[in-house]
Amino acid sequence: MTKQLLGKPVADVLRQSLREEIREIKAQGGKTPTLAILRVGDKKDDIAYEERLKKNCLEMELDCRSVSLPEAAPQETFLATLDALNKDDDVHGILVLRPLPETIDSRLVSRAIDPSKDVDGMSFENTARICSGDTSALAPCTAVAVIEILRHYEPSLQGKEIVLVNRSMVLGKPLAMLLLNENATVTVCHSKTADLSAVTRRAEIVVTGVGRPGFFDESYFAPDAVVIDVGINFDDQGMCGDVVRGLGTVAAVTPVPGGVGTVTSVVLLHNVLRAMKLQNGGRY
Repeated sequence: MTKQLLGKPVADVLRQSLREEIREIKAQGGKTPTLAILRVGDKKDDIAYEERLKKNCLEMELDCRSVSLPEAAPQETFLATLDALNKDDDVHGILVLRPLPETIDSRLVSRAIDPSKDVDGMSFENTARICSGDTSALAPCTAVAVIEILRHYEPSLQGKEIVLVNRSMVLGKPLAMLLLNENATVTVCHSKTADLSAVTRRAEIVVTGVGRPGFFDESYFAPDAVVIDVGINFDDQGMCGDVVRGLGTVAAVTPVPGGVGTVTSVVLLHNVLRAMKLQNGGRY
């Protein structure tokens, strides 16, 4: 029987750790950790995500500041707003909601954001530090969420053969580096990989992130495989992952919803506290 790797138990552990850290900050008389969310336009998905984050911050006693710009805001205005948040000592973490409008160069944003406040690991400096094996760097939240789930359910990742079906800067590339830090053996696949199913079937752990509902069926996995489904898609039944619903031919799989996404939002709040420490020389 296939085990469901639920995100809630992992998120609960992280929340408890977060609460303890916040209590410590308050006991020391420190500032309240503050997240600034920078949004361009009024896309429904962005606003819904922003509201969920504000609710999560309130529950965990973090402050959350929303900064919104109109869809037509010029790049110069966006960069000036970001720079003001960089320089604001009362802001400890900055989350830029993406994708940005085509009028704003995301590469400039990655260079402009303060790496010590970059809670979703988008800056080039944090990317370079992750690639160098620097474990103090702020990494993309989804990649860290996958690591937290695997650490929770797997005794050790050392020597495990892991296949990632994603090569983006948000997931595949940083996750590969984080897994190498765990001494895993990592293969990164993509849309040009020849005979993808042959590659994934040899893996002990497969992480999917192709953004195609139900793309992966039982033919892609070994019977004893652990599958981490990072896909967030929608079909006529609602939200779904990259893996077919009801997959029952593997050892374990993360559900969608209720899997990686549940952990990602808590990782983001943890990164706000980590950022606060970075800005204060390892102290709150």
